[in-house]
Amino acid sequence: MIIGWFSCGVTSAVACKIALSMYQDVELYYIDTGSQDPDSLRFLKECEQWYGQSIHILHSAQYADHFDVIEKKRFVNGPTGAACTYELKKKVRYDLQDSLGEWDGQVWGFDSGEEKRAQRFAEQNPITKPLFPLIEKGITKENAAYMLEQRGIGMPLMYRLGYRNNNCIGCVKGGMGYWNKIRVDYPECFRRMAALERKIGHACLKETVNGKTVPLFLDTLDPNRGDFPSEVIPCFVNWNLYMCNPPSGIKLKNHDKTRINQGGRYCGPNASFFRTVCCRSNDG
Repeated sequence: MIIGWFSCGVTSAVACKIALSMYQDVELYYIDTGSQDPDSLRFLKECEQWYGQSIHILHSAQYADHFDVIEKKRFVNGPTGAACTYELKKKVRYDLQDSLGEWDGQVWGFDSGEEKRAQRFAEQNPITKPLFPLIEKGITKENAAYMLEQRGIGMPLMYRLGYRNNNCIGCVKGGMGYWNKIRVDYPECFRRMAALERKIGHACLKETVNGKTVPLFLDTLDPNRGDFPSEVIPCFVNWNLYMCNPPSGIKLKNHDKTRINQGGRYCGPNASFFRTVCCRSNDG
């Protein structure tokens, strides 16, 4: 049995589709953190229709969302990682693995260009028997978004708003530019996290003052701070517009420029496979 991890992101969505085309016995799982935009469930349902198969939805048995974890743990982020990542994602995955006992492999959405990150993950998590179909097929995140667009599957709202990933709203790993965008797009989330920071005495952000690293609380964050181009990218639903008119400060990788021509047709490595999976119907 193959486990396919669906995260409501574009790369995991396509990785799961490829897994279904490559393996006989595939079960798909989504870990709902309780903190993602509600539109994520719309995206999940549309992907289920594309797959012709349902996705199992898992939840933490102890915490409702990342605010709940932070408040109860009184901890945001540190050298060992974010408490919410462990409690809402990793622990839920570990519990599933314990209940299943065995599997032949787990499919992850690392894309072409993330080879080093995937290698580190494999070295740190050998028990998962990780599989990286996007890397194997030379498919980038941009290519994955195009495949979904061709199937008529609308991008999750956070992508359309211009975020790099469809993560929890108010991810504690975000930088100053990210949080200033959250301030605009999700003001209630921004206010809630700012209040929670003060309540527990810890901040999501840090800054260097007089050579020392100190907390930067959200309620003191200047609305103009942050490196928006590196933290937040434009949505990539309209590929022709994105490729021909990249926003100021956004640099496209050369290999990405060659993979989609002006007609929006993928022309990179494994192009025939790419188009086959992209256009395949639910019943194959």
